[in-house]
Amino acid sequence: MNEQISINDTTIDSLGECTYPSPLKISKFIDDSQRIAIDIEAHLLEQSFHTTGTIASFENAGPRKKIFFNPETTRAAIVTCGGLCPGINNVIQGIVRMLNFQYGVKTIYGIRYGFEGLVKRYGHSFIELTPAFVHDLHEKGGTVLGSSRGHQDEKEIVATLTEHGINILFIIGGDGSLRGAYDIYQEVKRQKLPIAIVGIPKTIDNDIWFVDKTFGFSTAVSTAAQAIYAAHSEAIGAKNGIGIVRVMGRDAGYIAAYVTLASNEVNYCLVPEVHFD
Repeated sequence: MNEQISINDTTIDSLGECTYPSPLKISKFIDDSQRIAIDIEAHLLEQSFHTTGTIASFENAGPRKKIFFNPETTRAAIVTCGGLCPGINNVIQGIVRMLNFQYGVKTIYGIRYGFEGLVKRYGHSFIELTPAFVHDLHEKGGTVLGSSRGHQDEKEIVATLTEHGINILFIIGGDGSLRGAYDIYQEVKRQKLPIAIVGIPKTIDNDIWFVDKTFGFSTAVSTAAQAIYAAHSEAIGAKNGIGIVRVMGRDAGYIAAYVTLASNEVNYCLVPEVHFD
């Protein structure tokens, strides 16, 4: 792992004191003091401690006994940005069901067409997301909310959040979208508003540190395997035939590597992490 990462890089800002009892009916909650060390190698842990006086670590995920927002009055919103990825609708479905059934949040907006939907001048109306609306989303591809690319002014976005009384914004997106999410967070912080910005990484490339498998990656591998099988069938049907399959992964070769391991037909696998001529 990268020993340059410090605890400052993994600290999550708090909106304030959590005073509302969690509505979750469970026996075990996570305490904010519980953290997970980034590295497992002893010498890196020692190096981190000697350099910074602490060990680089992540806040342990999981439900808290006390929460910041009152579920009865909380308004949440979900927006999907950038390119399509298998599993987006499943994520939307999961958020809505968790908020509604487990936390009792009844007002959940679906923002249409990416960040455009949070800019008033585009005129996109919100969708009310309910358990009934999302009950079969896992059977549909793409994103039910639509998407768009490109930067939008964070001040206009925050103005829309404030106007509609939105307390929590879930942003499902890739690199550019999450950079936009960070800009929104910074504007919210500048205005000292009690709004939580939650980024949900979306990439089929599986190129996110500390995440075992990003959603959509498995589907990408299985689809690529079909393409390789088809290319192999074409190649063996021609004299001196060669099949070349190029898969997604701009800076990461996980799809190429995994589909190679899953297939007996691949002779050479080229990945961006290893230089080749």
